[in-house]
Amino acid sequence: MQRIWPDTAALVWAASLAAALVYPTAVIAADPVFLNRSGSLPVSHVYDGGWEHFVGGGVAVFDCNGDSLPEIFAAGGENPVRLFLNTTETAGAPLSFLLGEVPDLIGVTGAYPLDVDSDGLLDLVVLRAGPNVMLKGQGECQFTDATKEWGIVPEDRWTTAFSATWEPGETWPTLAFGNYVDRADPDGPFGACDDSELFRPEGEGYSNPQVLEPGYCPLSMMFSDWFRRGRADLWLSNDRHYYIRGGHEQMYRLDEGRFLGAEDGWEEVSIWGMGIAARDLTGDGRPEVMLTSMGDQLLQFATAQGFRRAPYETGATAHRPFTGDDGRPSTGWHAAFDDVNNDGLADIFISKGNVDQMPGLAMHDPNNLLMGRPDGTFVEAAAIAGIATMSRSRGAALADLNGDGLRDLVVINRRAPMEVWQNATAGGGNWVDVELRQNGSNTRAIGAWVELRDTSGIRLQELTVGGGHASGTAVPLHFGLGQAGSAEVRVTWPDGKVSEWSVVPINDLTTITRDR
Repeated sequence: MQRIWPDTAALVWAASLAAALVYPTAVIAADPVFLNRSGSLPVSHVYDGGWEHFVGGGVAVFDCNGDSLPEIFAAGGENPVRLFLNTTETAGAPLSFLLGEVPDLIGVTGAYPLDVDSDGLLDLVVLRAGPNVMLKGQGECQFTDATKEWGIVPEDRWTTAFSATWEPGETWPTLAFGNYVDRADPDGPFGACDDSELFRPEGEGYSNPQVLEPGYCPLSMMFSDWFRRGRADLWLSNDRHYYIRGGHEQMYRLDEGRFLGAEDGWEEVSIWGMGIAARDLTGDGRPEVMLTSMGDQLLQFATAQGFRRAPYETGATAHRPFTGDDGRPSTGWHAAFDDVNNDGLADIFISKGNVDQMPGLAMHDPNNLLMGRPDGTFVEAAAIAGIATMSRSRGAALADLNGDGLRDLVVINRRAPMEVWQNATAGGGNWVDVELRQNGSNTRAIGAWVELRDTSGIRLQELTVGGGHASGTAVPLHFGLGQAGSAEVRVTWPDGKVSEWSVVPINDLTTITRDR
């Protein structure tokens, strides 16, 4: 595998960047600890199947009954999907779940929760090797198939990526579906990447999709205001395993109806793109991006000139197994930023696992938990945390499953039972959780930016739908505070209006509602 090494100029740039970073004035560096609660699931769940399920294996984590405890919707591949209802008794208690009712679906690769029709209830976009399905939330964790009702024409495609955003003036979201290899191409699979599709709203639903071509086999896509221009652009992370040559990472500009190119400063990077995560790590208001791949994982810093690759010394490449007996290159899948020990520094979780039996890549490939440090680097802590299992992991989610202010972990494995991990880190810092609501359309304020200000400075997070690897969450934004004893937040809403700074309680969830 080819490693992406930084040049000397990149190292100098990174040194100046680290000097400019804003961090909590008193960082609490508690070692993360997770307890295996997989036995709390009422049944063992496995993502399984043939070559069309070598990829995918996603999970959706969201609250579908209004009790503030997120449920888990798990893709099964050739096995049926399952919905696990969260029945944890009290904040901080051991996790517990019951089996919920869900339409009988197989061939599912992943799922993303969002309120598509803005009725206040979360729906599910279900991706499949086969026709995708739109499940309309009915309340109390009940769902009905609204695919045809909403104008999504079922197609026999192999969908492995999804993202959504609300364009200005629209009451329904724009939906992007990333299709992998064309299942009907007799000359495939190599060089047979399918086109992706963009569904823009028309009335109370959708009509014929707009084709996004050329397609380079995306395994993840994400709408974000990457350039902070007040409009979301779509990043498609593409798998060069099947596009082989001529392809690269893509950025599609919605308002201009085109892919960015070299003339825009877009670097045409070719990787085995599998997952995307975004978070502003530097405090400049622009999101950095973590891309998973075979071999190195690619962390890129946002600058005014575009994206710059993080130096190897940053410690985020996670290029080989950090423990065990296998020294071959790693295969990364899901990526997620979060603060798992509430020290105020963003950490990175990366799920790992061989595609199947690829001989040049590690078979014993533990997941990574890269803990952020005050100097802008990351250090591996998955073994300390107890989550360094060797299954072929795929999709995942970080979310507070028991309301104690600590991010728990769900991991879907291929041909092995899914894992649920309860965060039991002791001695961490304070925290604030923030969720947004607004009346009318886009009830969850997708596309909003939340700023938190404490004694260390200002940190920002954007509300998005997409990214990861076939896995999505609809949970509050989480801010670790370290030793800060107070905090205030303000919101830049999707339409650009900015709220006043408001003091929020620490170690608690704050819901900010806007009437329009």
